[in-house]
Amino acid sequence: MRNLTEARANPEVVRTKNFVADATAFIINLARKALDERGEFRIALSGGNTPRPVYAEVARLGHDLPWNKFLITFGDERCVPPEDEQSNYRMARETLLSAANVPPESVLRMRGELDPPIAAQEYQDALDLRASQRGEPIYRHDLMLLGLGEDGHTASLFPGTAALEETKRRVVENFVPKFNSWRLTCTFPLINQARHVCFLLNASKHADLVERVLQGDLQYPASRVQPSSGNLTWILGQAA
Repeated sequence: MRNLTEARANPEVVRTKNFVADATAFIINLARKALDERGEFRIALSGGNTPRPVYAEVARLGHDLPWNKFLITFGDERCVPPEDEQSNYRMARETLLSAANVPPESVLRMRGELDPPIAAQEYQDALDLRASQRGEPIYRHDLMLLGLGEDGHTASLFPGTAALEETKRRVVENFVPKFNSWRLTCTFPLINQARHVCFLLNASKHADLVERVLQGDLQYPASRVQPSSGNLTWILGQAA
């Protein structure tokens, strides 16, 4: 039986046949807005194949952006070295970071090669430090990009895993039985502090699932993404 939330903020849902172009424009426009308002742009990247062409286009069209005023983080990471083909960091480096000549100091990667609890704590500490330098109680992303798996997971918050119930820690190690492996992931307490959260996905791939998540079906972790004082957008690619 579906467990639906009784009250749920209405996200902005963009259904587009020009997915890459629209997603790219969304990211660049939000970056310019944040830079104008706060002098920096904090973006968390998602992994997977869907955002790959978007990152490449952001690098191409954003050549004039002040990348030294960005802080690029990651919503999750596999527990592998940065050169591993499964690494989210490697995908971002190949599509965006190298192509745009993003300076190393503008990138904070999750160190998947470390022992998972150590890597998770290190990442949380790094975000906490940046928040404290700004006098903030918690690190707030200007934009957190997320994807959606066919089981309803987002970041590395998989159904039935311990990280779903985390209420205090902002970055954790999470064992995923279906893959028999550990992941590093941001948790809902951090994700829902973002000024803007955006799901990027090919809607034709998960059309029914998307509708159930949008309705608030809590059996799917992605339904629990509800920014407490920010905006939520879904950009859904449609068949041409």
